[in-house]
Amino acid sequence: MMIFLITFVFFLVVGAAMAIGYIVQNKTLAGSCGGLASVGIDKACNCDNPCEKRQERDRKTALEYNLNNRINIENL
Repeated sequence: MMIFLITFVFFLVVGAAMAIGYIVQNKTLAGSCGGLASVGIDKACNCDNPCEKRQERDRKTALEYNLNNRINIENL
């Protein structure tokens, strides 16, 4: 039982040291391997028929893209 307590306390101390180091560095979390883009997957959902939430999100994104990239004929 004593070995278990020593091991448990050791892991708590290491975890606390890692947490303090993370707080002191003041960095954001970042992946190390590049995520899905590094293996050639464009999106997390590769289904043929996406759900309604995904379709709505894609529609809004396309609408915003079109509004931001349209040609303003008033200034021509």
